[in-house]
Amino acid sequence: MPLQPAIRLLLSKSPKPTSTILHLLCHVKPGVSAKREGINSVTNDCITVCVSAQAKEGEANKAVREVLAEVLKVPKSDVSIAKGMKSREKTVEVVLDGKTGGEEEVERVRKMLVEGVIV
Repeated sequence: MPLQPAIRLLLSKSPKPTSTILHLLCHVKPGVSAKREGINSVTNDCITVCVSAQAKEGEANKAVREVLAEVLKVPKSDVSIAKGMKSREKTVEVVLDGKTGGEEEVERVRKMLVEGVIV
């Protein structure tokens, strides 16, 4: 069974006709040092996100949304957890106001994520 790509383009169901919806497959590491908070790695299969918030009462989920919104330069309201609310493996939905769409938008987001990797 082939693995799904870490960044998937979806058909837009958004009220904004020019928006693009992406699903990001993320592995979350909660409770890390604040110095290590951010994107840890980007592979074809998964995006590893480290957050200093603990995995309780939705704190880590909120931190994941904030980290991804900052890296992708989108409002936090355009980032949501679509799947995996109580798991380290999450599918995060991002609504982008992309004019390009398609594979160009996926590559642009991949580049932004790779540039946002903490060293």
